[in-house]
Order: sequence, then C-alpha cells, then structure tokens
Amino acid sequence: MDLDRYASALADLEPEPDAVETAELVVTDDVLVKAFALGPGATLDPHEHGDSTNVFHVLEGTVTVLQEDEEERIDAPGVVLHERGIVHGARNDTDGPVVFTASLCPLPS
Repeated sequence: MDLDRYASALADLEPEPDAVETAELVVTDDVLVKAFALGPGATLDPHEHGDSTNVFHVLEGTVTVLQEDEEERIDAPGVVLHERGIVHGARNDTDGPVVFTASLCPLPS
C-alpha cells in the first residue's frame, strides 16, 4: 500500500517557464488538496474563496505569495493561511520550479 499521494501526483508535473501545472492529491466531500507547480515567471492569478479557508504548503523552491495588497517570498518548507474571502495568489520569481499544495476546506457548495 502506498499512502503517499505526493510523489506519484508530482511525477508528471514539469512546468515550462511561465506555465502553471496542477494535480489533485485529495478530493473528498470535505476537502480539496491540489498541487501547483509553477515554472519560472509563472503566476497563479489572484482569486478568493468566499466560503472556504485556503492553506498553501510550500514544498519546493521559493514562491512569492500574494495576499490582498501584500507580497511575501516564502521558502520551502512554509505554510501560508488565507482566511475566507481573502484575495490570494502566487508567483514564481525564481529561475527554478516552485511546488506548493493548496488545501481548501470546506469545499464550496
């Protein structure tokens, strides 16, 4: 039995510059955990989840996290909380790939 969903999900994610690739790691009635791989120069556009809390777990590299009108570089390993309704996104300002997961709970209805 292989309980780790990370390695198999990320095996096929090799983002080109300016590209964002994703993989769903966990999808249940209660939570979504999605992996994001950002190539150099890529941006996950700012957005919000009005009914859900979103948590980024930075796993590889350094990502610039956008939250409302602020930006902060977060090195792996790192955890960033986005409260419900907070506009958030991410950008890769480095020369290598960045990988993080986003956990969304509860799922929007």
